[in-house]
Amino acid sequence: MNAVSSPGSTLAWVATVALLLAGCATGINRAPVEQRDSGSRGPAATTPGSAPDTPAMVPPANGASDNAGKPGYYSVKPGDTLIRIGLDNGQNWRDIARWNNLDNVNLIEVGQVLRVVPPGVDASGAVARPVAGAARVETKPLDGKGATPAAAAASAAVPAPPPPAVPAGAPPAPRDSDGDLGWIWPASGSVVAGFEEGRSKGLVIAGKIGDPVLAAADGRVVYAGSGLRGYGNLIIIKHNETYLTAYAHNQALLVKDDQAVRRGQRIADMGSTDAERVQLHFEIRRLGKPMDPTRLLPPR
Repeated sequence: MNAVSSPGSTLAWVATVALLLAGCATGINRAPVEQRDSGSRGPAATTPGSAPDTPAMVPPANGASDNAGKPGYYSVKPGDTLIRIGLDNGQNWRDIARWNNLDNVNLIEVGQVLRVVPPGVDASGAVARPVAGAARVETKPLDGKGATPAAAAASAAVPAPPPPAVPAGAPPAPRDSDGDLGWIWPASGSVVAGFEEGRSKGLVIAGKIGDPVLAAADGRVVYAGSGLRGYGNLIIIKHNETYLTAYAHNQALLVKDDQAVRRGQRIADMGSTDAERVQLHFEIRRLGKPMDPTRLLPPR
């Protein structure tokens, strides 16, 4: 016979079931949280308008680039101007501005990396071009079948012709044909200070106020002004891709930027701007590096 439950036992059974259900629910909500090292955490998901938890990539500061330190590039130093950079690298400062897309030539920053050779030219001044006469590579089966004698001959490398014989007693070839410009002295005064590697970048030629200063060779004026400290009224002439000349401390400048000049043309009057006495400071620079002008000027 089935027992009849009392109201009290029924209430106790309902309460027990409720407690068991509550315990199960609590166990689900308190599942353990996995702790992960932030160093191994993957990129966090972002929503539109939210920023990721990693910093955004920004361009290198001060115009620096992977070209820093490479031949043909120059890192701007404190006190540099585009005129000085051009002189020290044997280039027209306007060309440097164009090669680097500089909108304001007076605004360059320390650490900025500038191209100082033309695009397509290496640091030595050589033009990068494909090698002429390179043999075309022919493909053929590994077993050699199907290759005709004509095809085999065409695929062979063509040997370079031997160099022409040098006649006996012929003078040696010039070591620097770019320097053979028919140089003349830029002033008639005596040399009172000579070139000294690392100390004096050129010759100091004495004279009187107003004495003529002459172009030492044919060329084009790349700078005429007083914007380079220590040089006073200065003229820089570019003669070819290798040589520049500089004429400093002038009283008056008789040529202007981008003007073509001829050897012996009067370009300035001697003076004492930015100097303690009347003099002409004269430099010859080969690929931007000062050299002893007496190596190219005719003997007196």
